[in-house]
Amino acid sequence: MRRRPLHMSGEALDALRSALVELRTELKILSAFPRRVLKAADTAAAHPDLAHEDATHLPFFTIDPSTSKDLDQAMHLERRSGGGFRVYYAIADVAAFVRPGSPLDMEARDRVETLYFPDLKVPLHPPVLSEDAASLLPYKDRPALLWQHDLDADGNVTASTVTRAMICSRAKLSYQGVQQDIENGTAEESVALLREIGKLRENVEITRGGISVHLPNQEVALHEGSFRLSYAATLPVEGWNEQISLLTGMAAAQIMIDSGTGILRTQKEQDDPHVVRRLHGIAKCLGIAWDPGVSYAALVRTLDPKNRRHMAFLTEATTTMPKAEYTVFRDHRTPEHTMHAAIAAPYAHCTAPLRRLVDRYTGALCVAACADEDPPKWVLDALHCLPCDMARGKGGAADRQTVDLAEAAVLMHRVGEEFDAAVIDTDAEWNRPHNGKVYLADPAVLAKVTSTSGRDLCLGASVRARLERAAPSSDVDKVLFTVP
Repeated sequence: MRRRPLHMSGEALDALRSALVELRTELKILSAFPRRVLKAADTAAAHPDLAHEDATHLPFFTIDPSTSKDLDQAMHLERRSGGGFRVYYAIADVAAFVRPGSPLDMEARDRVETLYFPDLKVPLHPPVLSEDAASLLPYKDRPALLWQHDLDADGNVTASTVTRAMICSRAKLSYQGVQQDIENGTAEESVALLREIGKLRENVEITRGGISVHLPNQEVALHEGSFRLSYAATLPVEGWNEQISLLTGMAAAQIMIDSGTGILRTQKEQDDPHVVRRLHGIAKCLGIAWDPGVSYAALVRTLDPKNRRHMAFLTEATTTMPKAEYTVFRDHRTPEHTMHAAIAAPYAHCTAPLRRLVDRYTGALCVAACADEDPPKWVLDALHCLPCDMARGKGGAADRQTVDLAEAAVLMHRVGEEFDAAVIDTDAEWNRPHNGKVYLADPAVLAKVTSTSGRDLCLGASVRARLERAAPSSDVDKVLFTVP
């Protein structure tokens, strides 16, 4: 569900533009590429390593936001003659362009990931690669890491392998377009199979105890010279597409575990008794039945984020999950903990090498393992540094602070007004909470709130919240509401 976007006044636009520039300065964002890196990118684009088999006969397609040019993934789906399905999943082969120790490699190690601002994208690699030579653009032969997953009739993976191959996408599709074509019955068979396979994989996720939480996303977009702040709920096709990426990440993790060298994305279970009791208390406070013996994952699947009480619980619960991290291992010294708790399986980042540093390394490890070759030396040399490299990523901070700035700009001329809101988060002392967070449907704002009367904030409650502060330049809370 999309809500009406809120446009900003001229003064608010100027304030937000200035605040975004200050934010990038504060975060020390590397915007322009050095000349030596641009020169190296031009050379790499003209002379890639193309030791690939030919798979250009497969009619791949990509699904991305309509304006995207950095296309990491392409897929082709088909039924197997003996039953079940075959998923071909092509991942941009960035290693065909980025030589170890080159200026491109060193620059990517500094940048870690692509950063997205409403007025600017700061890419991991120069655009001549990320938006052209290495991107899986339609009707262009491109080097890729080609995954082949065989699935049975229930969607369970029976075999996975990956090799380097040249591929050629036949179509650049958007999420909205694919969703409409599938619903209308006009999608080509390979595209239409995404719904069937995606739903089967969602059932597999339920069986293994995985968790998918799709809270409404706040979006800040630049459109026709104006910033817009809105909520955007996830389309079903985005979930089905995510399942293809997830099964590839799980396959990559298992391949690396079996080969004895790799880097996993791990997350531990929440086993703190105090936190578990608190979650049960929150559910009870919100009137959500959580029967004994029902797991957190099973409960989450029964909740609807459009219900404000359910949204309040999910918002609280997602903040209590242990932080995911990167876990390195080699020489068959498999770490004690290999699982990602939310996914309920071993998992690795490997499907976005144009936008995330670590994926280039996991891809190379999996290709080597499937070819029964030793891990590449350049991967082994960098492996132990990758967790620290990835920890330097600024994407999370940039996203959060950009939304904070946009909220303040939208509301800067409305201080003193009251808004209909719902309390979706409270401070740690859930039984005596005076501070928390409110959800406004219009404008699309999630902001801090405090009780001025000393009365408790009640999770899930509808309130009239007064706007006390909205200042993009504030060093403290940029937006603050109070409830009497």
